[in-house]
Amino acid sequence: MDIAFLFYDGMTTLDAIGPWEVLSRLPGAQARVASPAGGRVTTDTGLVFDRCAALADITRADVLLVPGASDVRPLLQDRRVLDWVRAIDATTRWTTSVCTGALVLGAAGLLRNKRATTHWAVLESLRKHGATPVTARMVEDGKTITAAGVSAGIDMAFALAARLADQTTAEALQLVIEYDPQPPFDSGSPAKSTMGTLVKARALLSAPPHGASS
Repeated sequence: MDIAFLFYDGMTTLDAIGPWEVLSRLPGAQARVASPAGGRVTTDTGLVFDRCAALADITRADVLLVPGASDVRPLLQDRRVLDWVRAIDATTRWTTSVCTGALVLGAAGLLRNKRATTHWAVLESLRKHGATPVTARMVEDGKTITAAGVSAGIDMAFALAARLADQTTAEALQLVIEYDPQPPFDSGSPAKSTMGTLVKARALLSAPPHGASS
């Protein structure tokens, strides 16, 4: 089982690392990373990955996962990336995204006439790519699975693990990493948040991450 992750400068760390933590533990799975230039990638919070393969080095996968970023616009104009995403999608059993990674799938033409989700702040942007926006933690349409913002990628990864293996394996992996969310606040979606929380969240979204290095 070959699982390909697209990594790129500025990507949201948890978008990729959350699903990686789950999917790389699947029995028989080989998780690999490709990046536009190969070599080093620095995430939005300054975490560095040094040994990414070049896009040309990965030509097929059973699963493709595209993480998002606070500003994913450069990828939406990068023909190399979009061509690669389309080429890998032609070989996959499942093509997936987390957060604004859905906009990359959309720019590659993979969401036309499909239901999809992404981060709540850019949900309506999916319409530009011919998709129907859905407010949900995860949306499955055909072989395409899109997850909402950041942490939703972990939930999506468990659902995908059940499809790739079986529910018992997915549940065992959940226990292995002790994924038992009990957040201290119930403000994880706009529907549950106060106006003050929404205003603060939008301000945080527009500011660079404090942990990022220049």
